[in-house]
Amino acid sequence: MDKPKEKLKGIRLLALDFDGVFTDNRVFVDDTGREMVICDRADSLGLKLLRERRPDIRVFVISKETSGVVKGRCDKLKIPALTGIDDKPKAFRELMEREGVAPGETAFVGNDLNDVECIRMAGVGISPADGVREARRAADLVTRHRGGQGAIREVTEIILGIDLRRGGRRKGA
Repeated sequence: MDKPKEKLKGIRLLALDFDGVFTDNRVFVDDTGREMVICDRADSLGLKLLRERRPDIRVFVISKETSGVVKGRCDKLKIPALTGIDDKPKAFRELMEREGVAPGETAFVGNDLNDVECIRMAGVGISPADGVREARRAADLVTRHRGGQGAIREVTEIILGIDLRRGGRRKGA
């Protein structure tokens, strides 16, 4: 198993961007201005499994977005969400400090330019397969799955040493 995947199993804090990580980065807007996104239930179940099997890992969302979509989804998944964040690296540093976690004990999953510094700052920086080139280049690990299509589930399975989609344990787990 390669080093980023090994390091990922030892993290204590997982921070996730929302748009482009939980979603495929698209937003649907109806004629009243109400926004909707599509999230993958496999990602949600992966986070639930992580919470049950590794309660020592704290999970947070850090998002520039201010819409109720992010808060609503995170509330349902019981994940604290920092929303309306213009300076994600500052928020990520403050979160690590508040939680008493060193950068090397963290993972950050992000897909776009405003995530690159956090990706570099984390002990394991991760980009979904469809992240922008700069995010993928900065990442220690690029998932096989796209944002909103199983990228989070893939990360949670690596942390847990399982591969449920293929029906068994990951190599080296």
